[in-house]
Parts: sequence; structure tokens; C-alpha cells
Amino acid sequence: MSCATAWPALAQNVKITPLGSHAGELCDRDRALLFEDPTGLRLLYDAGRTVTGAGDSRLGAIHVVLLSHAHGDHIGDRRLVAENAGTCAQPETASAAPYGTTAEIVAAKNAAAMMVAGLGAFVARKVSQLRGSPTTDCADDIVPRAAPCVAGVALGDMRRFRLDGRPAVEITAVPAVHAHDVPLVLLTESERSRYEKGELDLPLGPTAGFVIRFTTGLTVYLTGDTAPHAAMQTIRDTHRPGLIVLNLGPTSLDPVAAAFVVAEHVRPAAVVVSHPNEAVTTEGLIRPGTRMQKFVALVPNRPVHLALSGRTMEFDAGAKCVAGCR
Repeated sequence: MSCATAWPALAQNVKITPLGSHAGELCDRDRALLFEDPTGLRLLYDAGRTVTGAGDSRLGAIHVVLLSHAHGDHIGDRRLVAENAGTCAQPETASAAPYGTTAEIVAAKNAAAMMVAGLGAFVARKVSQLRGSPTTDCADDIVPRAAPCVAGVALGDMRRFRLDGRPAVEITAVPAVHAHDVPLVLLTESERSRYEKGELDLPLGPTAGFVIRFTTGLTVYLTGDTAPHAAMQTIRDTHRPGLIVLNLGPTSLDPVAAAFVVAEHVRPAAVVVSHPNEAVTTEGLIRPGTRMQKFVALVPNRPVHLALSGRTMEFDAGAKCVAGCR
């Protein structure tokens, strides 16, 4: 039996669903993205502060969790009180200490997690504390799992994850240029005391982005939080991503730098924009005077899709949005 006969789903599309603070909008703290391969494999990227925790009804099954770096708005030092709570500019959140939303989701979903090695060790300890048992390392892995695992990788490392033995999704950790440290609220009282006295070292490794090659052939570059850097050209030449998920932000990729990354460094067929650090939309439309409006104007030759919370976008192998995009 041929692969095409065995897995007709491979001819379908990759789904991307943003999990933001306010339904139908792109808001200040929005980071979390849920990817679904046609094989059924579901990946969560940077859970952050806009999920209500592991019990968030929007999550469903989570097989793989990706974490780019340890800043609180990515690892999830706070959780959303409820969808649409607060304003788009200032969502209402509550503390997710002492574990954080990423560890909570990995533990509850028996997920395989992937991040750089030092950060992986930190998250693995949190998962172990939640479950009351050691968390294993995971290399190439078949999911769903009976227990969670954390793959602590080096930049350039690739892991394959497959659902029930089906064709694999390949994920590679790639460089990002951005500082990061663990929020102190996620340290235990003893750890915090030792850290403040200089008695505890928390080596996290570098920050990271990811390149995901889905079973359809669609390749997606997740920049993570980053300034422009020369390795982006290597990512372009090595992986040839058709779609870039760009983290916009005033201290990393401002509109001009972000437009340069798209037009010169990566040259994707299409762009999804998240991580705005501003309330971008009203009723799904870009607010005048926002950084997002400026960025979109600077990228006239490629489709730019906003990561509107709860709006599932579908992309074909060539990175064309065939459903769910405006």
C-alpha cells in the first residue's frame, strides 16, 4: 500500500490557531499558537500568558510543546483569568506560580516538549514536581505518550515527532538573538534565596526559534523573540521556509527591521505576525497608528496574516492561506 493510499490526509493543509486573550483580535500579550498537521499531530508554541492553564478548553490534545525562551510572557509566569477578561491592551491575568503555564500543560497533556538544553532542565524539574515523578528525556518520539518528556536540544538539533507511527513532523531549533532569564516568581523560596545570594546558577542556554517541516511539505520558520541576525540567511538557504511566523516588538523587531527580515533575510512566500506588544485590532481590523499598520505597509509584495485569536488559518504546502485568513 502506498503512503498516499495509507495516509490521504497528507494532501490536506496545516492548521494554525492563535490562542490569544480576546476572541477574534490580536492583542498586546498574544503569543500562543496551536499548529495541527494533517496526521493529527498538534503542537503548541510559546503558551505564555493568554491561556487559562492546562485546562483551557481551546487546547484540546497537545502532543508537542515548543518554548523559545524563559521570559514570563513566553514560559507563562501568569495565566489568563478568562478569555476576553480585561482589555485587549491589558488582559486580566493571575499568577501561574510556582510552575508556569508551559510546565502545567506539558505535565497535564503528557506532551513531548522541545527547547534548548538549559531551559529544558528547568522546565523538566517543574514537570517532575507537578507529577511527583522524574521526567524523561525524549529524542525522536512517538506520541501520544503515557508520560511527558522534555527534549533539551542544542541549536541546530532536529527532532522528529509522529502520531501513532504516522509520517513525522520535523522540528529544528535555530538561533535567535535575545536575552532571557527565568521569572523569579517561578523559583521556589529556597531557590530564590540561593539565587539572590549568588549560590544558585541557572544556565538557560541561548534563546531559540524553530523551523517546522510538516508532512505536507510546508516549512514554517518561527523566529522567536529576536533582532535581525545573519543566521536568518542560513535558515533561508538551508530550510527554505515558505511561511514565517514573525514576533513583532518594539525592542527586537520593530516594523522597519521586521520588514527587512522578510524582504532580505528570509524571503518567505507569506507572513503570520504575532507578539505585537500593543492592541493591534478592533473587530479584527488593524487600528490606525499601530506598529502593525506600519509593518504591513512596508511589506507590500507578500500576504501578511494577523494571528487573530481563535481564527484557524489553513495553509497549503506552498504557504498559501486557503481558509481562515483575511
